[in-house]
Amino acid sequence: MSVDYQFLDVRRDGPVEHLMLNRPEVRNAFNDVLVAELRHWTQAVTADAAVRVVVLGGRGPAFCAGADVEWMARTASQTQEENLRDATAAADLFASLNAMPKAVIGRVHGAALGGGAGLAAVCDIVVAGESASFGFPEVRLGILPAVVAPYVHAKIGTSLARELFLTGQRVPAQRARDIRLVHIVVPDADLDAHVDACVRELLGAAPTAIAAAKALLARLPSLELGETPSVTAGALAAQRAAPEGQEGLRAFLDKRLPNWHVPPHPDR
Repeated sequence: MSVDYQFLDVRRDGPVEHLMLNRPEVRNAFNDVLVAELRHWTQAVTADAAVRVVVLGGRGPAFCAGADVEWMARTASQTQEENLRDATAAADLFASLNAMPKAVIGRVHGAALGGGAGLAAVCDIVVAGESASFGFPEVRLGILPAVVAPYVHAKIGTSLARELFLTGQRVPAQRARDIRLVHIVVPDADLDAHVDACVRELLGAAPTAIAAAKALLARLPSLELGETPSVTAGALAAQRAAPEGQEGLRAFLDKRLPNWHVPPHPDR
């Protein structure tokens, strides 16, 4: 059942869910309503087996400019308990996005700042237009990029996170690629074509294998060295024995495409 969101524009194209943040007048900045709607959407899509790939973007001139100024102004007069409630909702959102068992492509144009850069960090593949910029300006406002820190740190490491978190500086798309926050930088006019190419690549992969790979990658940093062989071997054995693992092997031997493969759209 479709849901009418106030600040999200959602479109389904077969197994691909296109999600656009839709507050263009404030460069898609977060407020409490947008956070709540994203949490609801994330839960629904995670449970929807028909969705295999998500494309996350933003309407208007920017991907996402971080937190809404009016929302931040309200938090200044809130108690610590009230601020904790808001911060917990945002932290839960990023954790859910990061754990989503679907392939998530970030389609980034314009500014991706604060929580917007955090959204890029929880995407599996980030395609950015060459004019995009990234940054964590929170320290310049007397706060810090706490709820996105685990995901940014996982992408770029401690040294680079220190530089970006402590200075609040913006970096262009090319440097964001160099530090591994972004995977692909393309001319702005070619952004959608490259996103579509990534979608096609992902639709050639088994959905359960994508989910299992993401789950394994999330688990690896917390494993003790002695646990690693058994955990990785167990993950491989489970997927080999799973229906898609069996189908993939049969398709390879039969020299045919597996049954999950989605042929390219005739218009692309």
